[in-house]
Amino acid sequence: MAYGNFEKKNIKEECQLAKPKLIEPIDYENVIVQRKTQILNDPLREMLLFPYDDFQTALLQRQSRYIRSTVPENAEKEAQSLFVTECIKTYNSDWHIVNYRYEDYSGEFRQLPNKGTKPEKLPVHLYEVDEEADKDEDAASLGSQKGGITKQGWLYKGNMNSAISVTMRSFKRRFFHLIQLGDGSYNLNFYKDEKISKEPKGSIFLDSCMGVVQNNKVRRFAFELKMQDKSSYLLAADSELEMEEWINTLNKILQLNFEAAMQEKRNGESHEDDEQSKLESSSSSFDNYYPEITKSTREAEIKLKTESRVKLFALDPDAQVRPLTRKQGFFYKGPTTNVEPFFVTLSLFDIKNNRKISADFHVDLNHASVRHMLSSASQQMMNGSGDSLHRIQDIHETVLQYPRQGIFSVTCPHTDIFLVARIEKVLQGSITHCAEPYMKSSDSSKVALKVLKNAKQACQRLGQYRMPFAWAARTLFKDASGTLDKNARFSPLFRQDSNKLSNEDMLKLLADFRKPEKMAKLPVILGNLDVTIDNVSPDFPNYVNSSYIPMKQFENSTKTLTAFEIEEFVPCIPKCTQPFTIYNNHLYVYPKHLKYDSQKSFAKARNIAVCIEFKDSDEEDSLPLKCIYGRPGGPVFTRSAFAAVLHHHQNPEFYDEIKIELPTQLHEKHHLLFTFYHVSCDNSSKGSTKKKDVVETQVGYSWLPLIKDGRVVTNEQQIPVSANLPSGYLSYQEVGVGKHSGPEIKWVDGGKQLLKISTHLVSTVYTQDQHLHNFFQYCQKTESGARALGTDLVKYLKSLHAMEGHVMIAFLPTVLNQLFRVLTRATQEEVAVNVTRVIIHIVAQCHEEGLDSYLRSYVKYAYKAEPYVASEYKTVHEELTKSMTTILKPSADFLTSNKLLKYSWFFFEVLIKSMAQHLIENSKVKLLRNQRFSASFHHAVETVVNMLMPHITQKYRDNPEASKNANHSLAAFIKRCFTFMDRGFVFKQINNYISCFAPGDPKTLFEFKFEFLRVVCNHEHYIPLNLPMPFGKGRVQRYQDLHLDYSLTDEFCKNHFLVGLLLREVGNALQEFRDVRQIAISVLKNLMIKHSFDDRYATRGHQARIATMYLPLFGLLIENVQRINVKDVSPFPVNPSSNVSDHFCLILPTASQLVTPQKSGNTLDNNLPKDLFGVISGIAFPYTTSTPNINSVRNADSRGSLISTDSGNSLPERHSDKSNSLDKNQQSSTLGSSVVRYDKLDQAEIKSLLMCFLHILRSMSDGRFMPDFSVSNCYITGMMHARLQQLSSLDNSLTFNHSYGHSDADVLHQSLLEANIATEVCITILDTLSLFTMAFKNQLLTDHGHNPLMKKVFDVYLCFLQKNQSETALKNVFSALRALIYKFPSTFYEGRADMCSALCYEILKYCNSKLSSIRNEASQLLYFLMRNNFDYTGKKSFVRTHLQVIISVSQLIADVVGIGGTRFQQSLSIINNCANNDRIIKHTTFPSDVKDLTKRIRTVLMATAQMKEHENDPEMLVDLQYSLAKSYASTPELRKTWLDSMARIHVKNGDLSEAAMCYVHVAALVAEYLTRKGMFRQGCTAFRVITPNIDEEASMMEDVGMQDVHFNEDVLMELLEQCADGLWKAERYELIADIYKLIIPIYEKRRDFERLAHLYDTLHRAYSKVTEVMHTGKRLLGTYFRVAFFGQVSQYQFTDSETDVEGFFEDEDGKEYIYKEPKLTPLSEISQRLQKLYSDKFGAENVKMIQDSGKVNPKDLDSKYAYIQVTHVQCKRRTILTAIHCFPYVKKRIPVMYQHHTDLNPIEVAIDEMSKKVAELRQLCSSAEVDMIKLQLKLQGSVSVQVRPSPNARAFLDDTNTKRYPDNKVSSCGHALGVNERLIKEDQLEYQEEMKANYREMAKELSEIMHEQAPFLSSTITCITFFQNPRMVRDS
Repeated sequence: MAYGNFEKKNIKEECQLAKPKLIEPIDYENVIVQRKTQILNDPLREMLLFPYDDFQTALLQRQSRYIRSTVPENAEKEAQSLFVTECIKTYNSDWHIVNYRYEDYSGEFRQLPNKGTKPEKLPVHLYEVDEEADKDEDAASLGSQKGGITKQGWLYKGNMNSAISVTMRSFKRRFFHLIQLGDGSYNLNFYKDEKISKEPKGSIFLDSCMGVVQNNKVRRFAFELKMQDKSSYLLAADSELEMEEWINTLNKILQLNFEAAMQEKRNGESHEDDEQSKLESSSSSFDNYYPEITKSTREAEIKLKTESRVKLFALDPDAQVRPLTRKQGFFYKGPTTNVEPFFVTLSLFDIKNNRKISADFHVDLNHASVRHMLSSASQQMMNGSGDSLHRIQDIHETVLQYPRQGIFSVTCPHTDIFLVARIEKVLQGSITHCAEPYMKSSDSSKVALKVLKNAKQACQRLGQYRMPFAWAARTLFKDASGTLDKNARFSPLFRQDSNKLSNEDMLKLLADFRKPEKMAKLPVILGNLDVTIDNVSPDFPNYVNSSYIPMKQFENSTKTLTAFEIEEFVPCIPKCTQPFTIYNNHLYVYPKHLKYDSQKSFAKARNIAVCIEFKDSDEEDSLPLKCIYGRPGGPVFTRSAFAAVLHHHQNPEFYDEIKIELPTQLHEKHHLLFTFYHVSCDNSSKGSTKKKDVVETQVGYSWLPLIKDGRVVTNEQQIPVSANLPSGYLSYQEVGVGKHSGPEIKWVDGGKQLLKISTHLVSTVYTQDQHLHNFFQYCQKTESGARALGTDLVKYLKSLHAMEGHVMIAFLPTVLNQLFRVLTRATQEEVAVNVTRVIIHIVAQCHEEGLDSYLRSYVKYAYKAEPYVASEYKTVHEELTKSMTTILKPSADFLTSNKLLKYSWFFFEVLIKSMAQHLIENSKVKLLRNQRFSASFHHAVETVVNMLMPHITQKYRDNPEASKNANHSLAAFIKRCFTFMDRGFVFKQINNYISCFAPGDPKTLFEFKFEFLRVVCNHEHYIPLNLPMPFGKGRVQRYQDLHLDYSLTDEFCKNHFLVGLLLREVGNALQEFRDVRQIAISVLKNLMIKHSFDDRYATRGHQARIATMYLPLFGLLIENVQRINVKDVSPFPVNPSSNVSDHFCLILPTASQLVTPQKSGNTLDNNLPKDLFGVISGIAFPYTTSTPNINSVRNADSRGSLISTDSGNSLPERHSDKSNSLDKNQQSSTLGSSVVRYDKLDQAEIKSLLMCFLHILRSMSDGRFMPDFSVSNCYITGMMHARLQQLSSLDNSLTFNHSYGHSDADVLHQSLLEANIATEVCITILDTLSLFTMAFKNQLLTDHGHNPLMKKVFDVYLCFLQKNQSETALKNVFSALRALIYKFPSTFYEGRADMCSALCYEILKYCNSKLSSIRNEASQLLYFLMRNNFDYTGKKSFVRTHLQVIISVSQLIADVVGIGGTRFQQSLSIINNCANNDRIIKHTTFPSDVKDLTKRIRTVLMATAQMKEHENDPEMLVDLQYSLAKSYASTPELRKTWLDSMARIHVKNGDLSEAAMCYVHVAALVAEYLTRKGMFRQGCTAFRVITPNIDEEASMMEDVGMQDVHFNEDVLMELLEQCADGLWKAERYELIADIYKLIIPIYEKRRDFERLAHLYDTLHRAYSKVTEVMHTGKRLLGTYFRVAFFGQVSQYQFTDSETDVEGFFEDEDGKEYIYKEPKLTPLSEISQRLQKLYSDKFGAENVKMIQDSGKVNPKDLDSKYAYIQVTHVQCKRRTILTAIHCFPYVKKRIPVMYQHHTDLNPIEVAIDEMSKKVAELRQLCSSAEVDMIKLQLKLQGSVSVQVRPSPNARAFLDDTNTKRYPDNKVSSCGHALGVNERLIKEDQLEYQEEMKANYREMAKELSEIMHEQAPFLSSTITCITFFQNPRMVRDS
């Protein structure tokens, strides 16, 4: 972590010094005028010009749910108050919108209009791995396709394959099956059992069989198949009859083969006779004789472009709101047998917030017969006469008469909301008395009749009066999310308590609703109420709103049930409030309580009814307004309404709700009039019958004026009651104690406030907020002529900050409209700033309550700029910009400025809309861009941008959200400015923005910057803004022109400003840390994805033109290529010494250079890391050690070797001193940054960058615009492909996109995406390569197609075959390769065969594919290669392809790929059939040559059948391959193949010395060949100094195998350097000089001083290493073990019923080998390895290790087991084992030829040990700096011996024996003591004297034994030390 911080600090410091300079953008408007002709003549001119109809303003008819406006007719005329007028305007006005025609294209790619369409189904790609692992074609089904001879049965097979130098030792029972292959050849397959559907254990190819004869020498009923290579197969039957049948059948097949061969020979001869005539007619055109293949080659490129392709970016893995209200519909079903009418009122109560939350919904559920009991006269009295205030339009009143469905809205649902039903009946008497009959369970008809009778009387007499009766309730919601509780039912009907009638009492009752013990105490009425509730969908039909305005889908019919929307009483809190959009003006009146118990004015006042009226006059004859909503059954509007009556109550409570439709404009005379009546309930006729029955008597009046200070009076009021009602009663006013003005009024109870009432206003045109009211009132005064004072206006504006939040939200559009109006008319800056402050306050409030969506709707639909009158008003956009600038000043209030930053989007959106409306309405849109807006506005915009920037770049830590929002809003504003303003001016603002950032900024600032660029670059006309056209001399014809136009130069960035800026910023970001890089790459990639999906640019031409804008991305990739981790990316084999830097005449482009592909000069070292070309084309070292090397890969040459710090792994590379940094003179990058990072990019970054690059390649090639790229394009393509293929593998750990789920479907989709990506990448690169090869055909044909450029191109093609591809991709690859072979035949058929060889190898691998279609394609391609080769040689032969196919088959076998099975055999049949069916060459030797080739392949496969069996046994595998190598003495190429394979096995297993010996043998083989050809001065003898084993290379025979061998001096140089590298890795440093002795003369002759310098430098290092390891003794080259194998095979009987028992070591039985193991391998390790190896092979229970090292007698061993003996090569018994070759060799185990044992006596052992000690003492004493501690330890063990010499010593050293041992007169002990004496200090003198005394005593004793004079101390003598343990002999 500390390191990371340190690095970051340094980078920041450096970057600050090199802040990228700003590029001045073009004057866009001038350029498009100046280049008008060029633009208009451009076929893609729509990409260069903005459309003329880019934006327009529109008036959209206001969307409404209702059939007409909710605003009453004439309302606007009647309105006098400014606030009411503005509200009405708001609800009546249509929507003002600005339409951006292409706005759908201005967002992210996910928001494009066509992205919503369903994506095309992705094709499913088939891969090899998709086939079942063990699924193989049925061998039997593939055979016998021609109905040929078949036979099957059990036989015994003897092991007699002489090609692998083994003899027959056992027979194994196998099931044999004879089948005919597709090409007519026969195979004899054998299996372990009769399940022939499996892959066979082996095959005998009968085309290679010469004859079948009986052979009874080994066993009975045996017969022998003699093969062409002189080997044979011995088979035996169970009976003579079976044997004869087999022999006859096989001979019959051989006869058929012979006849076919003779016919082919005759064909060939006839061909030679008339070859010339046929050549003239057939060779003129390749088309004539092979049209199918020709057609595919010619049309390959067209096919790649025209076939259905998937968009590359369509595969990139990177490519629902809870409603505010819930509405419930209620359906009511009541009993039809009630004997009297009941009336139900439903409403919602919220006990959590203790309030009623809905208006009342009145329902009449009475049966028609019951309704007739009510007198019609009473209805008339209720209704009065005259017109209602609002005529019911468009609807029959009868439809509204009996509501049964209501729609309730609940904004904030929760579980404590109740639906309450209050039930009333016609007034009769007390509640208790009237309820009594309903509380008894008596069913007496007498009781019912009595109730009916009383009810009828009451209905006739008191029909208009109601009384409370009962109530019930039920819960509504299950949870807070608004889930309806549909299973809940209403509670029992509880009798109404006359003392608990109010809403407050109801809330208390509901609070106990869930407490059964409390509810049980309430009296219950026997009855029930059923209500159905359900959710209401938004398109619910047939309802009217709370003002009875019908919705659009309304059926005006009595047959259809009408639903009624019930007013919701939304809580007065902002989060529950919505802006008003419709006219609504209701007043709800609630009489609550009348206190009449102490009144003396009236004699009777008990059963009190209160009548409510709404009046607009207090004159005597004035009528109340007909604006009160009626009850069910009556008219819709009435003039009066009665509250329910309580019997015998002088202080009655009321719960009624009277709903009144208020007039639009209220005035001072509007008031509520309450009239009180005493209702006579007594129906008795006790009095005089003549006396008129008086039902009601007036007992008082009360009134409530509605307007006070211009606002409607609401909330609870207490008012007095008067006994009379004089005219002009409203004018009564007390003016002092006992004095009043106005008429005389008689107050009841002394004028006390006896009546308590409350009102609730639900109005969208009247506000209760004093501050808002005052502001509008002041505005109205000033507009009507009163002079506006700035200070007063500022005061009222400031008071608006205190406006209630819910009022602000409710009247949002009206308030904002007025504020913007004031802004444009303000004459003082203070007013404008204060207006803006209020707007900021409102906007902040909305956001804080989460209601910003209302603001967005306002800006989009409601905002409308005032008409612009230059002399009177200003524009909103200019004034608002200036105010914002003032507020953003550092000296301004920081809280306000922070809010402005945080919610700046709103202000910028208003600016944008104002600008658009200004341009359209004042016809300025037709002007030139730079004339549309005033200079002052341009200045204001620039100022606000500059003023914002410090807030964004400096406040991000303290106020991150505000900074982030301001950054985004500014980006959106600048993006939209491109639509209206001078685009050059907008570019400058972007530059102003970018100038505030610097490299090394904190991550947050990078996020801001790239978010800004993301938004701006998403402009719908981003493409025209970049002017994608050439600014050079016209048409691009040369690479130089392209370089000028399409590299990231200042000129490019100026002309193509946005894309140039984006690419520069991405380039700079790539020098930052990962998080920053990922942000930048994401922005770039998403933008490019957007282009690819944009349907406006769907054609190839469009996409190609867009791609040219992004060409500089190539330069960025080149600059960062060293950061793309290429380890293990490359599948290419090592090319040990291709002299890249010597022979490459091509260099990469940099910003400061113009290069043509032909430019020469070795500039690689100066420009880029050495291994760049290797990296790009994928030539990297594929072998890595099992543990990753901690040291990074240095920039190596073509060998790509890995170097470790101890230099022990590989040769040092040339110019290593330059490898870690770029040359100082190189321009560091096109970006001007002084820091070049070397940390690796991660896989996601690489994948994104390469996807972008490949998209560019594809688009350009698709569009037929493929300019002359530098050749680097091709190279980087190879690297791209390798990397992308690596990343696009279906390996979950690498590519699984974690944004996906992990369900099976998600994983399947992800794998489908990845498969499509890989396939699309493949096709794209093939497409590009195809164009490249056309463009560079001449260069590619240089030197007959053998040049570095062709090598790189070919490597890329090859890469596709080496990576797992889909079936579709491979078909395209095969097609492309056919085209390549056809265009460049000399590459494959002349000169070196390496490319032909590599191609054959890969094609043959696919001939073994599990996919039959791929096998078919591969077979046809291989046939095409042969056939093309045949034609290329003038129809003579195809020796080149023939040989390379054989070599490749051998290599495949060596690599144990598992070829040779049924699938491969089928492919060979396809090739044969192609030759047989090719009519044009039917009469040539070609078909028979092809057959001969397939025969040879099958022969090789037979000979190597054991390879697969021993693939896990490296020693046996190498032995087998060595045998094959020996057998190819006449074919150097094949011998080299097997030696190379052995080397690979050794490297894999860490046996580096053996690998090096393989390299030496290969080099010697080539040297020998060149010597014989006279091309090199010395052959394999030159290598004898390295290894005496080399003589076997001299046995090369010259015959047919020497044809088409293309070894030369360069090949030998590469191989010798490979040898040196191998020897270095094997630590055989001494031998490197011997290799270099062969190389140096060549380089001296060539005067290649650079190479010579490198060689001598390497030699210097090698000799230094030799010196080092000799001094340290740390080099261990190997440990040797003797290994013997015992146990041939278990004994078994040959019977019919026997089960097969495998042999053990068979031919290895009794053999001894010396195994050389790496370094210091302990005995236990090799023992365990061999035990595991053979346990896996034979079964653990069958393998035993012999622990004893003595000689083993095989007869003593149990034949049931396999035995292995492993021993050290030992010392006490000197066993001399003579092997048949010297170590090290091409093999790590060598058989023992013979052994000699010598037992050493103790003195001989001692002499060995003494010799070692003497050498060590001498070395210590002769060192320049003597290690005193080591010296003393050695001396102590030599002269101060603890074990005294035994008498045995004297016996061994007596006179008779001394002569047998050499003289040991030279000793080091005395000399060493002398050296020690010089080194010690005083404290060791005593120790020194003791050692000297010991030395003298030892010398004296020895002198007596040896009969010599005892030496002085200075003379030397051999010191003797005895060691008890023998040591291992190690090869040094």
